[in-house]
Amino acid sequence: MDERPPATAAFSARPAIEAYGGGGFRVAGARVDGGLLVCARGAWPWPASGLAEATTASLGVLLDADPTIELLLLGCGPGMAPVPAALRDGLRARGIRVEAMATGAACRTFNVLMGENRRVAAALLPA
Repeated sequence: MDERPPATAAFSARPAIEAYGGGGFRVAGARVDGGLLVCARGAWPWPASGLAEATTASLGVLLDADPTIELLLLGCGPGMAPVPAALRDGLRARGIRVEAMATGAACRTFNVLMGENRRVAAALLPA
């Protein structure tokens, strides 16, 4: 079974994360319940409910982005948690750095770095 979200973006390119909380996010004016994957190319619902489900396969739409990302922000929910070793190693093998932080901090950091035209993506669990 393929864990990847659909390749078609649910939102326009260069989406901003406008709000988070209550089990979801608001991106480009639309509410997304549950997890979220977002990069310069668009945003997609992410069916992961915890860090154990954060795999390179589940992040495929971000890892296949053009241009390639250089940094993945991993929003861990209300607090920070360690990056699963398999995910960290899989991203490192692709030349992608990963930073884990609370989801609120990841949302804010994503918006700042996106505004600086950095090659950043975020995988966000609801806070």
